[in-house]
Amino acid sequence: MSPDPTQHRADPDDRGGPTDLLAGAEAAEARGAFYGRRIGKTLRGLQQDALAHLLPRYRLDLDAAVAPADLFTAPRQGYWLEIGCGCGEHLIDHAARRPDMGFIGVEPFLNGLARMLVDLDAQALANVRVFDLDAALLLDRLPTGSLDGVDLFYPDPWPKKRHWKRRFVRPDNLDRFARVIRPGGVFRFASDVPHYVGWTLAHTRAHGAFTWQAERADDWRTPYPFWPGTRYEAKAVAHGRVPTYLTFVRR
Repeated sequence: MSPDPTQHRADPDDRGGPTDLLAGAEAAEARGAFYGRRIGKTLRGLQQDALAHLLPRYRLDLDAAVAPADLFTAPRQGYWLEIGCGCGEHLIDHAARRPDMGFIGVEPFLNGLARMLVDLDAQALANVRVFDLDAALLLDRLPTGSLDGVDLFYPDPWPKKRHWKRRFVRPDNLDRFARVIRPGGVFRFASDVPHYVGWTLAHTRAHGAFTWQAERADDWRTPYPFWPGTRYEAKAVAHGRVPTYLTFVRR
């Protein structure tokens, strides 16, 4: 039996502008969105410009067909979704390394999304699209078996018990993952919060559609191949928190 990774140390309709984006999120948030704030510090200058001019270029529209193959100008070998991609460190690195693949990044937090758009545009990547609302809305529109993988890195742990229902890893979202990930595709999860790691292991293994790919401790302690890290992870490590990396294969 594999050792348990949770036992490491615990530690505490134009949609181009920010105003329209915030209004467009109201319906999802009224149903209890899985993310927290839509905006942090006041958006200024470069951030405002990125949302006004770059977001319409990269944003996918739920009112149109969202079959991944229809989102890109050239055919791709496969398609990958990253939920909560933050400022885009991993998403952009992944997309740059795999120009043959198509990537969708979901990030409702506008400050991070604006930063990502600037870096995305600087690299002129043609294989990335973004979505700025609740990932569940997108998952419900994607065709069955259309994704090679889903990444969920350092999601909001919603540490208070009364908020656990807002954690993204839960049975209905795992149903969504199981539907859109092709057999043999992967769901990858990283976190520095031991309780959420244990929660994810318990829920995903109980779901039945996924197999946890771990045989030894290094399988969850070692970052994924080509892992560039994220800003959040760097802060977590600096504060002594220990990252855990889980990989589940769709049966």
